This record gives sequence, C-alpha cells and structure tokens, in this order.
Amino acid sequence: MRRNCALTPGQLLKFYIALVCLSLTVATGFLLAGVKIILIFTAIELTAVTIGFLIYCRHALDFEEIEISGTRLLVRKFIAYKETVIEFNTHWARLSQPGEHEKIFFIEQTGQKVEIGQFLRREQFKNLISELRPYLG
Repeated sequence: MRRNCALTPGQLLKFYIALVCLSLTVATGFLLAGVKIILIFTAIELTAVTIGFLIYCRHALDFEEIEISGTRLLVRKFIAYKETVIEFNTHWARLSQPGEHEKIFFIEQTGQKVEIGQFLRREQFKNLISELRPYLG
C-alpha cells in the first residue's frame, strides 16, 4: 500500500529546477528594468516552494507492506524515511474491526499493536480486511 503521489522525487526535482530558473529569469528581467524589490519577493516565493517540496518529498515514498509466510505475519511500514518492522504469529494475531468512518484498523497480538490502512480508499479497506481474516487465528 503506497501513498498516492502525483510526482516521484526525481520528477519533482526536475519541476523544481524549471520553476527556480523561470522565477530567477523573471526576477532578473525586473532587476534590469530597475525594480529591485522583486528580488525579495522572489526569495520569499522560492523559500516557501522549497519548504513545501521538501515536506512533499519526505512522504512521497511512504508505504505499508504486509507479508504472510506460514505462521509469520510481517508488517513493514516506511513513513518519512523511518522504517518499522513488526512480526506477528498468525495464530495469535487479531484484527480490530474499524468503526464506520475510521480510516485505519489495527493488527494486534499480546502487547504489540500496529495501525494499517492509512493509504487505502474505503473500498480497498474492506477488501484488505477480508483477505487477511482467513490467515489470522
């Protein structure tokens, strides 16, 4: 399950470079025309865009992965460049039934609990739960 992102970090970098070149070209044109104040606004614009793109890139590669192998259930989450891996036994793991409007559910087993489903649409959510149930005890 992956985050729905329109651009990969590589595509975003190309777009960012084009945006910076265009902004600096326009700012240089105004500077040559004698309007020096435009440099301040260009710097503010590029700073804001840079911060926004950095936040976007930080989460563009986020994913959740569930792997079932025999009696082993492995949940791997990669959120904001931090990877978490939790292992469950399929005989003891349980699914928490999500509420009507909840966007996530939990897989839990004796003190361990992990939230799953933050990247899914509602119709995918129910399919995932129905696929997981037969494997869990």
